[in-house]
Amino acid sequence: MSSRTLLAALGLAAMTACSKRAEVPRIIVLGIDGMDPEFVNRHWSQLPNLARLRDQGGFQPLNTTIPPQSPVAWSTFITGGGPEAHGVFDFVHRDPRTLSIFSSLAETVEPKWKLPLGQWELPLSSGHVRLLRRGKAFWQTLSEAGVPVTVIRMPNNFPPAECEGLSLAGMGTPDLSGTFGTFTYFSSDPADLPREVPGGRIVRSETSGNRTVMRLEGPANSLRRDRRPAIIEIEADVDPQNPVARFRAGDAVVLLKEEEWSGWIRARFDLLGPLASTAGMFRIYVRELHPHFRVYVSPINVDPEDPAVPLSTPSSYSRELAQAVGPYYTQGIAEDTAALRAGVLDAAEFSQQANLVADEHLKLLDHELRRFERGLLFFHFFGVDQVSHMFWERSEPQVLAMYRRVDAAIGRAMAAAPDAELIVMSDHGFTSFDRAMHLNRWLRREGLLTRKDDAANSEGLEGIDWSRTQAYAVGLNALYLNLAGREKEGVVAEENRERILESLRERILAARDEEKGASPVAAVYRPKGDGAPDLIVGYAAGYRASWQTALGQAPEAVFEDNADAWIGDHCVASHLVPGVFATNRKFDRRERGLADITTLVRTRFGLPPKEQE
Repeated sequence: MSSRTLLAALGLAAMTACSKRAEVPRIIVLGIDGMDPEFVNRHWSQLPNLARLRDQGGFQPLNTTIPPQSPVAWSTFITGGGPEAHGVFDFVHRDPRTLSIFSSLAETVEPKWKLPLGQWELPLSSGHVRLLRRGKAFWQTLSEAGVPVTVIRMPNNFPPAECEGLSLAGMGTPDLSGTFGTFTYFSSDPADLPREVPGGRIVRSETSGNRTVMRLEGPANSLRRDRRPAIIEIEADVDPQNPVARFRAGDAVVLLKEEEWSGWIRARFDLLGPLASTAGMFRIYVRELHPHFRVYVSPINVDPEDPAVPLSTPSSYSRELAQAVGPYYTQGIAEDTAALRAGVLDAAEFSQQANLVADEHLKLLDHELRRFERGLLFFHFFGVDQVSHMFWERSEPQVLAMYRRVDAAIGRAMAAAPDAELIVMSDHGFTSFDRAMHLNRWLRREGLLTRKDDAANSEGLEGIDWSRTQAYAVGLNALYLNLAGREKEGVVAEENRERILESLRERILAARDEEKGASPVAAVYRPKGDGAPDLIVGYAAGYRASWQTALGQAPEAVFEDNADAWIGDHCVASHLVPGVFATNRKFDRRERGLADITTLVRTRFGLPPKEQE
């Protein structure tokens, strides 16, 4: 700790000792993922509390990061540094030594020592989850200086950073199976073919008479050598005349009608008989009982009262919240966009589910507002982002409805702490996603990437002929050279790197979508930092990298219409999707970025800007 930080800490400690609570600021920061400034400007009359905040202090666009992806942007806010400092450049990274693809958020480290015993593999040491973001979280510094901090659902903070305050993990927190969310859809309808889909699985229901048995896969059993998933059975007894069924899972029994959601159903998944099990919870939604049985089961969430992974600091905080407000979605991104994209939920059902998530998460905010006295209270809300992905420019009323829920929460925050400094911010805005660009296919067409076999068009990085490949794309904005000495089979010599990158940058900017007569790329950036991509592609409004590009794949066409339910996005050129900054304190109108808000919060509590530590 620097001398200035130490002095600030001593000063705050002295104020606390003298009970001069008014001298310790009260700051509330509401992080609204995906809130778009232009959308707000179109709907001021429908957002009265945000308008009041604007009139008291101000409202303006907030510069986002390059690229404007949530894990990149929130990591910048968390640390006060750019991607070159915190090391997060995309949702997806690649290991140049193995050319494997992995999440940029966290990794699971297996126990170092295990005892093999028949079909079992018993750990003799502890495994753990490691956060991949580098750098110290700003609230850790505040906490060290004696500032009370409560940080609720901060993205890219799983496992949660240790601090003396309270924190609950957000985006990056997995479901019980270790994924970012895997639903299960049980159906007897012949049209619903059993299969794996992105974010879920469709399973043929096993029916005998009026009873259906649903075998729900839980987490992979880490005590077994084969990692076979732990399974529970859910029995459904369907009334033969009426659209109602009784569902039994362990000791839990619920009665549900068609088009009805259950509350949380708790279950234990056996790992080693009575010796070891893990707790989870899920929701059931009944789409249909007659003539077909069609039932959605949510991803199995980690139970906050008995968490199998670290959810909070201290570890008891997640349980205390559940006891205060009831069980809540712990999954990092809980709105089930995958179920809508797969046709398992329709638009109205997805909206219901997204509002269930909002109900529970806003209860967490209200609980903390009631007991907020001083220091920092941060709350992150994902509903606006996820609803915008699914309804942007298609159903503005559904997007506006979620904005209005945020506006009501702003009003409650203003009423609960009228003397507090209130900041509303977002990490990025939104634009449409009309056309997908298969960037690896474009590289192929330009002679920069070669496949081992032209018939294997959809294969990922394993299908590339690296001996004849100069560049490849992985992630939603990243592009890499196949660099000698860095990549596993690199061929581009270091002395040619700058020349090839500059040529590649110019060629990407000159790319044309001839069918639409449009330029798909608005900007190409040269990032810096350890592990950075060689180029970051900033797509034009209406365009985005394809889902296949993110996984290193190269389908036949370079461009195609986006036929997915995911129709809004922000993984484009950063200047096209600024976030928002609003506060009830007057401020000058200069341009600001996410790190400036970090500095603002630090300085309000007497700490220097990060670069002066």
